Amino acid sequence: MVGQGVLRECLHDDGIQSVLAIGRTSLGLSHPKLRELLRNDLFDVGGVAVELQGQDACFFCLGVSSAGMKEAEYTRLTYDLTIGWANELARINPAMTFIYVSGSGTGGKSMWARVKGRTEETLLHLFLNAYMFRLAALRPMHGELSKTRWTRISYTLFHPLLPLVRAIAPGAVITTEELGRAMIHAAREGAPKRVLENRDLIALGALGKG
Repeated sequence: MVGQGVLRECLHDDGIQSVLAIGRTSLGLSHPKLRELLRNDLFDVGGVAVELQGQDACFFCLGVSSAGMKEAEYTRLTYDLTIGWANELARINPAMTFIYVSGSGTGGKSMWARVKGRTEETLLHLFLNAYMFRLAALRPMHGELSKTRWTRISYTLFHPLLPLVRAIAPGAVITTEELGRAMIHAAREGAPKRVLENRDLIALGALGKG
């Protein structure tokens, strides 16, 4: 959902010249600015240097739920996968902006929060221009869908309530539009701090709109 939202904002932004989307399967989308790099094994970063050269920013939107997962496997899919790509990008262009979509509560005592916290810490040391986006509740605005079945079911049930939650707790819910604009603004102008909570992301998205 995050990747779909930020991709839409990038393709609609006249100031962005090109977008390289990396994944296992094609997006099924055609756009003059869009190129795709398909990898059957996302842990394999070999032979991608030519494709990655010249990129100004990486929006790392990939993530998995820790539900029912042991720490070793969650670490592999969260820390190892992220840092594998980050190391390759830092080698090619250490000055690039790296934005990592983390989660509200990262750095806490639960298993997922510890793994995410370690991932954030490593990224902050790898890139001078690294920003950790600690996302809370996300409101899809243009039909963005999660690939995870239980997440799709949850959003079907609770999506009508998200505007109400936003009205009651303005910092709790961010739209896919705001999140995408926040990423683009951070890549262009930076951000007030390197670790941003949901309320910070909403404010940054408002700056991006301007």
